[in-house]
Amino acid sequence: MCGIVGYTGHQKAVDVLLDALSSLEYRGYDSSGISIFEGTKIDTIKSLGRLDQLRERIDSQKKVFSGTCGIGHTRWATHGEPSDVNAHPHTTKKLSLVHNGIIENYVQIRQKLQADGYKFVSRTDTETAAHLLDRLYTGDPMGAIRQLCSFLEGSYAFAVLFWDHPGEVYGVCKGCPLIAAKGKEENFLVSDIPAILPYTRDYVLLEEGDLVKITADSILIQDSEGKEKIPNVQQAQWNMEQAQKGGYPHFMLKEIYEQPKALRDTIHPRIVDGLPDFAIEDSIPDGFWRQFDRISIVACGTAWHAGMLGKGLIERLARIPVECEIASEFRYRSPLLDRRTLVILISQSGETADTLAALRLARESGSTTLAVVNVTGSTIAREADYVIHTFAGPEIAVASTKAFSVQLAVMYLIAIKLALAGGRCQPDEARSLIHNLLEAIEATLKVFDLDSAIQKYAQSYVELKDLFFLGRGLDYSLAMEGSLKLKEISYIHCEAYAAGELKHGTISLITPGTPVIALATQDALLSKTLSNVREVISRGAEILLLCKDTFTPESELAGKCILLPALDDLFMPFVGVIALQLLAYHTAVFRDCDVDKPRNLAKSVTVE
Repeated sequence: MCGIVGYTGHQKAVDVLLDALSSLEYRGYDSSGISIFEGTKIDTIKSLGRLDQLRERIDSQKKVFSGTCGIGHTRWATHGEPSDVNAHPHTTKKLSLVHNGIIENYVQIRQKLQADGYKFVSRTDTETAAHLLDRLYTGDPMGAIRQLCSFLEGSYAFAVLFWDHPGEVYGVCKGCPLIAAKGKEENFLVSDIPAILPYTRDYVLLEEGDLVKITADSILIQDSEGKEKIPNVQQAQWNMEQAQKGGYPHFMLKEIYEQPKALRDTIHPRIVDGLPDFAIEDSIPDGFWRQFDRISIVACGTAWHAGMLGKGLIERLARIPVECEIASEFRYRSPLLDRRTLVILISQSGETADTLAALRLARESGSTTLAVVNVTGSTIAREADYVIHTFAGPEIAVASTKAFSVQLAVMYLIAIKLALAGGRCQPDEARSLIHNLLEAIEATLKVFDLDSAIQKYAQSYVELKDLFFLGRGLDYSLAMEGSLKLKEISYIHCEAYAAGELKHGTISLITPGTPVIALATQDALLSKTLSNVREVISRGAEILLLCKDTFTPESELAGKCILLPALDDLFMPFVGVIALQLLAYHTAVFRDCDVDKPRNLAKSVTVE
């Protein structure tokens, strides 16, 4: 996501900061800024757009920046649109601060600070942290930062300059990486290793809750209790490209492994008192969710599969009729839309041409539009009536992984919110659903333990030309996503079918040796799905079954199962999709495909 750089040493900080930030551009960003000590003053310069625009703004100051200590940041917008004022650093009378992560309880803190007379100029959660730290600071930087952390919920990495401590950079991390690096008569504080490679390869990876102070000749680290720690200096062996991937061989694999954090960042800020709460989307009014008697979900590709799962969730929990349509078909069939219809548009980039056209048609027809997007300030985000931002951070690989998971997470929150608003469930029932949702996030970590087993299955698919996916209910929607992921990066022709439709034609394609991946994660449908599995086995199919680890395989399925962490049926897609992503990834690697840039595909589809 965002990039942090802190520097103190003997070189001009402005040059080091801009150079280091350029090494982090691969992470994606929409604005940037720096703060530099000039004598006892801190100068802050920020700009919307690329680093070149920040450089132009610095040059336009007609001033020589000679300071040798400062902090810099590249921002990927989450709270508040991309703009000069929302860019980091955020500077107060006592300090300047940059931040990676999500402050989940920033709304409550902000309200308290406003009641005490603090004035806010941005819409960011970060400015809340800056003002709170300003309030807590009485001359002891480490003590004030430690106090700040006791008030914050969420994930964060901070780098801070205090006006009365020139030449010093302070930091802390929880749930977000932060690295202190040791140079010759200079030291660094960065969010990712590529930023330091032109200067040094000696670094210290801060642990959860660590506080750090760097000067030109020292690195001081304390744990969360204030006890000093001896820095464990490591040496980076990666080149620049390897460092950008965090040591993973491909961005796609890195992004698959980033899903638990992306899910936490997306879900946790939208839960208050155990219930779904969209207060951080400050444009959504209280009565919003009670206005509609029909919903249309419109999306393309992977986002459409998230919408298909959302349809099942909303209809099951809220009992509101939902249509889920491919955006490229939606506008050409004269859809029935009115003011009682909520149209939900799902798009990672927020620029998908067909989805944008559907949005405009819905607005012309008088329907209310709600965008679920990952890019703040994108066209769909700007033009929709209301917006919910997913907090996946940038996706570099063309094949979507973590964006799908966070889109799905938002659909769960919307479904539960609609059920509450319509009286279809009581608060205690909703809290139970939220508890299961949070449990599902943590269960995603267990899927990575299956990676070696999944690789073995993937290796057996290297020579395949065709493959079939089967599933029922939520598993059918998940099968469609698994099929898309495999075909788009491995180039194996594969199709997903509703398991109950086998006898209506599809089973004629099953011959001895035909590979079939069957999803059977829904206990309520397990017996029927297994019946379909037996049908294809009896015709010679080579089966791979994805099911809960509470399932005891029959003899004919022994050694042909991926056993997933068992959750309530409703939440199994979170663990199922990661297994399917890993299967697609490893299959593509074994077939020597360009995993991150599959042929003929683009990350953002901006033409119809």
